[in-house]
Amino acid sequence: MTIEKVKQELHNHIGDLVTIKYNLGRNKFEKYDVVIKELYNHVFLVELNKEHNSEIKSFSYSDVITKTIKIDY
Repeated sequence: MTIEKVKQELHNHIGDLVTIKYNLGRNKFEKYDVVIKELYNHVFLVELNKEHNSEIKSFSYSDVITKTIKIDY
């Protein structure tokens, strides 16, 4: 998988609700239900909606390639 393929896949899902599973290491994971907001050259932004409070997180495309995060569309 290349960065261009990851960008194209994310571009197809801008505005969609997806689930991101983030590997923190040592068998620790965080799971987020997010909306893909924006794509940039090296990172993409997602928005979490938590009970009247939204939070923006950023991830790099290499996180997807190295399987640090897993995105379920």
